[in-house]
Amino acid sequence: MELLQLEYFRTVARMQHLTNAAKFLHVTQSSLSKTIQRLEEDLGVPLFDRTKRKLQLNDFGRLFLKRVECALFELEEGKRELIDLSNTETGSLALAVNTANFLPEILHQFRKNQPHVQFYVQQLDTKEMETHLVKGELDFCLSSPPIRGHEIECDIVLTENIYIIVPKTHQFANKNDISWTDLNKERFVSLKKGYGIRDLTDHYCEMAGFTPNITYEGDEPATLTAMVQADLGIAFCT
Repeated sequence: MELLQLEYFRTVARMQHLTNAAKFLHVTQSSLSKTIQRLEEDLGVPLFDRTKRKLQLNDFGRLFLKRVECALFELEEGKRELIDLSNTETGSLALAVNTANFLPEILHQFRKNQPHVQFYVQQLDTKEMETHLVKGELDFCLSSPPIRGHEIECDIVLTENIYIIVPKTHQFANKNDISWTDLNKERFVSLKKGYGIRDLTDHYCEMAGFTPNITYEGDEPATLTAMVQADLGIAFCT
């Protein structure tokens, strides 16, 4: 079974017309017909039902076409990935973040060195990032806290401080230092579990001996500041 046979078969199967397929492939009809016949001989079954005027996929052909479509797609994807890998000045990168506040500066600096690379960025929680990364559906993740695993290589690119944002009238508004135990009786607005800063601050609150009182949780970091300004609670931020 040869790659050319599979490509010819896919074209004939899609068009279900030998003459049109031969014109599309720029080969003679007899050459194309012989190629399909050799493929059928290799497989040991007919792939088409033939009449004088019609060429139609049969059950064998429909089943085999699904496999051929998948195989040729994977080969084409492999070719694309090799081209991207061999050419560092062009290509695309699939990137995921679970906190986006530092992303613009990182991408800005990268663009200076690699101006032709296209980024596809999505915001995911930490668990989703790990799942997609292991499956090979992402090239890189920017995560806080770091994602670690035996199939994942992790490098620390920057460190951040964790701050508390409060309304101007709050008792903490003029304080420079706040201990974890000071937060025991406070109300919080927060991102949902699974986001890096939420999981990290939940862990430190637990170490301080309390569970934070969450009055609002969501998946959009930008809304937290507005919630704090509305005096619905205080929030952790980086």
